[in-house]
Amino acid sequence: MRGLLVAAGASVMFLAGVALAAEKPPQTDATSVLVAEGASGSPLVTINPRKRVPIASITKVMTALVVLDRAELSDTVVVSERAAGIGEATAGLRAGERLSVKQLLSAMLVESANDAAHALADHVGGENGVRRFVRLMNRKARNMGLEDTKFKRPDGLDVEGHLSSARDVMTLARRAMENPDFRELARLESVTLPGGRALETTNDLLGTYPGLTGVKTGHTSDAGWSQVAFARRDGVQLYAVLLGGPSRERRNADLAALLDWGFEQFGEVRVIEGGASYAQVRVPFDDNRVLDLVADRSVSRIVQWDEALEQRVSATRIVALPIIAGQELGSVRILDADENVVAERPLIATESIDAPTVADRASWYVRRALDNAGDAFGGVFGVIS
Repeated sequence: MRGLLVAAGASVMFLAGVALAAEKPPQTDATSVLVAEGASGSPLVTINPRKRVPIASITKVMTALVVLDRAELSDTVVVSERAAGIGEATAGLRAGERLSVKQLLSAMLVESANDAAHALADHVGGENGVRRFVRLMNRKARNMGLEDTKFKRPDGLDVEGHLSSARDVMTLARRAMENPDFRELARLESVTLPGGRALETTNDLLGTYPGLTGVKTGHTSDAGWSQVAFARRDGVQLYAVLLGGPSRERRNADLAALLDWGFEQFGEVRVIEGGASYAQVRVPFDDNRVLDLVADRSVSRIVQWDEALEQRVSATRIVALPIIAGQELGSVRILDADENVVAERPLIATESIDAPTVADRASWYVRRALDNAGDAFGGVFGVIS
């Protein structure tokens, strides 16, 4: 990646590295799959990413976001009889008991408690309860650009028309993980409610897959075994969505394999080489001399192995004397395909050059005048001959 550039603003394209990772991602029997780099959302694996399918309790990610928008963690919620009667996965809530919003969010995200989801929907929805809460869910989905998503319930239990897609789930999860309160709750492996009710996470990869800190599982007969996961390793962030897996064990194994493959696609690359010459500039009053401009130090970044990066160098063509070794006379920038700056360092002079004396200047002008005169004479002589 050493530059051979002279002119200001010159650029060159190069690949971040060699393709060291596995050529193809692991296979899966899931209905939809999407694996993406976490910071940018750039996809690495896509299988039916826009297919609209049930997402089961992954729904509760949106439920949590709406609650966090409209309630304080310390708010007290009185559990309604209706919420306490919701079946399937529950936290064993009792009608009339009083719990904080944080306790109910914890129960909903850790144990995937449906009764906690409805208690929160009642609290935020007010007089219209769950019906108004679901409208708030869909309004937020539209504002987030979730074009494939329609919510009918706050818990994600099967009902006709309650659908989303891997692409929308990815967007939803990324937005949720930007919220520090959600991040704290999504990484919990267990929680204890008043009365000694111990709840354990439904996310089998939490605590077992290195670097995984969220975000939510889901399972119903219509949705199959689904999950959206977030993991960070060696500076790389990944999201993986798997919808419609055939079993809990297969979902866990496939997600782990997809994340492993995803991490293999990235590595540390030296994108700027310290001491390497990225440009040359002419030295005034010395036609036979050029000055190398080198990067002041090396820069390494975690990038995708086959990512196309652009190197842009800016430097003056002719410098003013004197020059001191180490003087900044330009810059080198590395940009990704979206023109985001990956790295940037100044280019510095490799040596000191004194200012020319009056005699040096006079001698240079005389030589230049003689050279010009010779060129003119040669041109005339050539015409006459």
